[in-house]
Amino acid sequence: MSETIIGIDLGTTNSEVAVLENDRPIVIGDGPNNIVPSYVGIADDGGILVGEAAKNQYALYPERTVKSIKRRMGSDERVVLDGKEYSPQEISAVILKRLKGMAEQRLGDAVSKAVITVPAYFNDAQRQATREAGEIAGLEVVRIINEPTAAALAYEVEHRVRQNVLVYDLGGGTFDVSVVRIEEDVVEVVASHGNNHLGGDDFDQRIIDHIVKALHDQHDVDARSQQQTMARITRAAEQAKCVLSDHPFAKIEEEYLFERSGNPVHLDLELSREDYEAMIEPYVTETLDAVHIALKGAELTVSDIDQILLVGGATRTPLVRRRLEEEFVRQPRGEVDPDLGVAIGAAIQAGISAGVSVSTCLVDITPYTFGTAALGEVGGIPTHEMFVPVIRKNSPIPVTKSELFYTSYDGQQEVDVRIYQGEDPIASNNIEIGNFRVEGLSDVEEGNPVLLRLSLDLNGVLHVTATEKRTGLEKSIKIDNSLARIGEEGIEAAKERIGVLFDGAWSTDEGSETGDSEAQQGIVQARALIEKAERLLNNASPEDKEDLVDLIESVNDAIASQNMDALKTTTAELADIIYYMEN
Repeated sequence: MSETIIGIDLGTTNSEVAVLENDRPIVIGDGPNNIVPSYVGIADDGGILVGEAAKNQYALYPERTVKSIKRRMGSDERVVLDGKEYSPQEISAVILKRLKGMAEQRLGDAVSKAVITVPAYFNDAQRQATREAGEIAGLEVVRIINEPTAAALAYEVEHRVRQNVLVYDLGGGTFDVSVVRIEEDVVEVVASHGNNHLGGDDFDQRIIDHIVKALHDQHDVDARSQQQTMARITRAAEQAKCVLSDHPFAKIEEEYLFERSGNPVHLDLELSREDYEAMIEPYVTETLDAVHIALKGAELTVSDIDQILLVGGATRTPLVRRRLEEEFVRQPRGEVDPDLGVAIGAAIQAGISAGVSVSTCLVDITPYTFGTAALGEVGGIPTHEMFVPVIRKNSPIPVTKSELFYTSYDGQQEVDVRIYQGEDPIASNNIEIGNFRVEGLSDVEEGNPVLLRLSLDLNGVLHVTATEKRTGLEKSIKIDNSLARIGEEGIEAAKERIGVLFDGAWSTDEGSETGDSEAQQGIVQARALIEKAERLLNNASPEDKEDLVDLIESVNDAIASQNMDALKTTTAELADIIYYMEN
């Protein structure tokens, strides 16, 4: 029996974990929608909060809570959580560790391997940071795949007839669009484009700005100067956005938002969908511009697209669907839960990686061009910074490409090799991702050939080799920016830091291993009771159903708040009613 590999969608706003069970992808969760909000916080007792509990805390203690960490992946930025600094990889590792634990609880066995999705437009550093986060969380990341690619696997698209499919993925913090060709059992991404800093969070921000302006106009106060007030406004904006997906108006209300001159100030606004859509129209237009760039990359037009697949919670916005329908003169498909589609696709790919017989084969692409600088002309002007593409954007991966270069003067015995990522004809206008020097070349006339080979693997790691053709003299590097920045010792230290957080998460007696063990056991038993209670709901009488729902909610609240005394009381009451119903 092959080892189980889980599929993870590590999202900006929400994250999910899924696994294949009986050849079917199952999203695992302990909430009503199987979604874990991508929030990490520190509780009053120093324990770790992940998901809904951390999100609930954010409104009261934003200084002890971190959200949208995905937007910082691949950067050197540090985040402060309860007075301590952490890297984006460490915060993401906390979320991954939580998802890993949920999967282990469902499967009843340890999990050590995962497929993790990333936005198609994530660069090399961001992909490596994601891999690091998995390693810190105790996971071997067997493959990193693009989110739109995973989504294409989640939809049951007819494979017998060749189709061109557009995957429009608008999540909480990132936007991706991919053109996917599907035929027989092959899913091939032929072009992609996107924006790592465009998503539902930006929609929220427009509503937040609207609320702040209204408060200033009505009460002459600047809400931005008050952190807790802004956290509550942010939550209210998120709720309003969700309401406006289904209704033409949303009431935005928050009691006792703050105090002014000894008097309470309440938030009471009404926002129309029409006004909201006017606020976000530029963002939606920007996504459609990206769609046309991807179509151009695939050498297709709107009339060539057979299906449009919607992914990401922000695609619930009516304006998004309307503009796509107007653009393509066809209705986009959205039957797969847009919040879960990527995790489902990740689980399918995880099954493939584990050797499970699945009918779909995956061909992924690189969203960037990789190349080097050389002597040449750009716009008719001689330069030593002409960008020479080696691996071109939208190439299927894994891929290996080589180009031959020549020394520029007699007796040249060394060359500097600089590797860039980008599309600009001037190399220095692109992103330099690595460099090295080849020394000891033959003392010969100019024109000595040097072969440059670039190999991009399935996880976006780039291997570069320069070889003197005459002698076989070779120099290689592995461009693995994030790992080089943190290093193996740094990863081990991060594991320990995150481990300490989790070790104390449920502790009622600091340093007591017995207390930790008993608490964890109590939580496992409580969740087993919840599953049993949920199975009884369908056949329960109205009165019993109401009692069950109330107790399930109470047990979940006790788990989320880490209140072990309340957990013992509520699980005992739930066990009693289950016993009563079964006997």
